[in-house]
Amino acid sequence: MEATKLRPISPNSSTSTKVWLFSLLLTIQYGAQPLISKRFTRREVIVTSSVLACEVVKVVCASILMAKDGTLKRLYKEWTLIGSLTASGLPAAIYALQNSLLQISYRNLDSLTFSMLNQTKLFFTALFTYIILGQRQSIQQIGALFLLINAAILLSIGEGSSKASSTDNPDEILFYGIIPVLVASVLSGLASALCQWATQVKKHASYLMTVEMSVIGSLCMLASAYKSPDGTAIRQRGFFDGWTPLTLIPVSLNAVGGILVGLVTSYAGGVRKGFVIVSALLVTALLQFVFDGKPPSPYCLVAFPLVITSISIYQKYPYRLKKKDQ
Repeated sequence: MEATKLRPISPNSSTSTKVWLFSLLLTIQYGAQPLISKRFTRREVIVTSSVLACEVVKVVCASILMAKDGTLKRLYKEWTLIGSLTASGLPAAIYALQNSLLQISYRNLDSLTFSMLNQTKLFFTALFTYIILGQRQSIQQIGALFLLINAAILLSIGEGSSKASSTDNPDEILFYGIIPVLVASVLSGLASALCQWATQVKKHASYLMTVEMSVIGSLCMLASAYKSPDGTAIRQRGFFDGWTPLTLIPVSLNAVGGILVGLVTSYAGGVRKGFVIVSALLVTALLQFVFDGKPPSPYCLVAFPLVITSISIYQKYPYRLKKKDQ
């Protein structure tokens, strides 16, 4: 896979409007999702059932959008299994492995260490977009990324629990805690860059990629759930045990968020998606204060100006192509 240099998006292009719109919508969705899920999802709901339902809704919504913009008809002639696996199969498999590694790591690390190491995925996203896409960052943008990573760490600490490590064995902490979360961060950056490569270089439609990754991810989840506690619970209690009509609200909202992630990655790239996700943590803190009366933590108050500053710097000082690079 050869690195393909991407020119920065012009601030005056029509694409810029879509970037800001999709980024704003994703920020709101991602920030509101925890509160909405907490209010409308009962404890009895089986996690796997809600995730699979979300993937189904995502596929339906993306298919409708493809039919609306005319790309669905074209797929009958152009879609191939090899092309689908190349564009979507690898990122989907990487994300599945990443999630498993994060679960292993979280059980063996204290919250502070886990949060700090997990935020290195922002750095690896920027690294892999450079390696795979040749997309460079200016010195100011690199500084903005470090500000954002610090803000993300503060927000994760403020919103997370004070969970201590489940083990005092240094070897277990290293091999089952630190190494898995670092590998997961590398995989997260790689998968994000591959998604950006598929949509921006190979021109794989964002909606189509959403459908393909949802299908592949669902098949992986069904396979892993066969002998899992969730799989047993579904067989014994039924797929929709604990569901109410209101459960569809967080499921549908989460599906919309998945589509928006694909659009933001396609139009703006994985690095900017990282800025959106961190900004959404501030939205969550604000909504918790408005609706639950829970004041923002001191960490959140310190992180807020860091996020605003990092976004401002990143947008204001894009990488400028030198004559020899053009």
